[in-house]
Amino acid sequence: MKTDIASIRQAIEAGKTALGIELGSTRIKAVLINEDYSPIASGGHDWENSLVDQIWTYSLDDVWAGVQASYRNLAAQVSERYGVTLRTIGAIGFSGMMHGYVVFDKDDHLLTPFRTWRNTITGQASEALTKQFNYPIPQRWSIAHLYQAILNREAHRDQIDFMTTIAGYVHWQLTGRKVLGVGEASGVFPIDLNTRKFDTAFISQFDQLVADQNLGWKLGTILPDVLAAGEQAGSLTTAGALLLDPSGQLQAGIPFCPPEGDAGTGMVATNSIAVRTGNVSAGTSVFAMIVLEKALSRAYSEIDLVTTPAGDLVAMAHSNNCTSDYDAWINLFGDAANALGAPVSKAKLYDTLLNLALEGDPDCGGLLAYGYVSGEHMTHFEEGRPLFVRSSQSHFSLANFMRVNLFTALGALRTGLDILFDQEGVLVDEIKGHGGFFKTKGVGQKIMAAATHTPISVLETAGEGGAWGIAILAAYCVNDHNRRSLSAFLKDQVFIGQNSEIVLPDPQDVAGFNVFFKRYHAGLAIEKAAVNHLR
Repeated sequence: MKTDIASIRQAIEAGKTALGIELGSTRIKAVLINEDYSPIASGGHDWENSLVDQIWTYSLDDVWAGVQASYRNLAAQVSERYGVTLRTIGAIGFSGMMHGYVVFDKDDHLLTPFRTWRNTITGQASEALTKQFNYPIPQRWSIAHLYQAILNREAHRDQIDFMTTIAGYVHWQLTGRKVLGVGEASGVFPIDLNTRKFDTAFISQFDQLVADQNLGWKLGTILPDVLAAGEQAGSLTTAGALLLDPSGQLQAGIPFCPPEGDAGTGMVATNSIAVRTGNVSAGTSVFAMIVLEKALSRAYSEIDLVTTPAGDLVAMAHSNNCTSDYDAWINLFGDAANALGAPVSKAKLYDTLLNLALEGDPDCGGLLAYGYVSGEHMTHFEEGRPLFVRSSQSHFSLANFMRVNLFTALGALRTGLDILFDQEGVLVDEIKGHGGFFKTKGVGQKIMAAATHTPISVLETAGEGGAWGIAILAAYCVNDHNRRSLSAFLKDQVFIGQNSEIVLPDPQDVAGFNVFFKRYHAGLAIEKAAVNHLR
């Protein structure tokens, strides 16, 4: 591997690199890789969504401020480490938090604030479209947001000229191309697995469904083009180069791969593209994706059917809430330590408290919690209220408290996985984990193995996440796609020789989670009461 400074400097100057930038829920991250697909520089920018008029959103100004800051930080690191100015790159790719709703008029004006995956406001549309197509249309999908806007008779509905996702929007602004990678596109509208394009029969059904609205547009005319991994998706324009790098150092003409969602980049980053492979991304939200051997027997509202970036069918169980609530509790414990005059580092705080969870009772000692910061479609909540409950007989200890917060972070996810494993008989050999849930060594893996009753592995590169995954897709686009499939490319080129740590399910932990899970579902009425009465 070319890891010495001189070789890396030469690769940077020759443009034998690839850049991936991902707009995640709490962080925008940029990763630059070399010819060996190893990260050589990175940059980042923290951001948070806002609840504006009961809509979870990010402003487009914040999008560009974050993208520019991430690139600027990465370019500064390149200069500092390798003594060279970043002027050209072999290929670039963008990814973002999945799906949502971003619509523009014919003059390219944003018609309504970006509606993120976190919103659970499209239940009526989701249910109606699922019935219409006999195909699962989750609430966060772009088509569900579009149809809900039509049902609500929102003023902007007849002005729409283009609908995309946040990754598709950034790509469009930088290249001028209105395209999406097939994995991201599969959460905008259903994909025909034969053509790997939007399903034209479903498009016709939708147009007939809304024909009486006289909208002035047909669905096919406002959707982006769909491209599979390896296809060229345009190049950086002169205006796009200045938008990404206002310093003017970055040159135009750099090729782009199709923009993807964080689900697809997670599959790439964990080498989970082949049939019977699976991955779980656990952070602000948590979702498990399993590449299917065959189609499911019927549509389930709890299960998304999406695709890999290569266009193969994937079942996804997605929960809106994962680490946000226990992050808040850990921060509270940090405040307590500071107040007592015994401050500790964030890393030590997390590692100490999360490791305590492994010392708790298998079923969390009778404790119950819900980390529903937002609504949770998997258990049919349009709003959420973070909640902790115990009885007088519960074993209330710090270890059990930390354990129940980790268990409940996976409660909704387990609801979806039970459908796949128990009702559909889906087989998966191993699930590969990535995301903040796994950052404290061993803890997240052990808890996830208990919840999914499946071996959980974490790769050495898992911490690089989706930004590394989209950088890999960018490299594949310009380097290898004519010679082998994406799955073979990942196996033979990117992950060859990579080590992973596998944790097998502990029978005692599995039994404990099963007891907790019954309590979790029995207690949903408590969560419902909190939503109804706590404002």
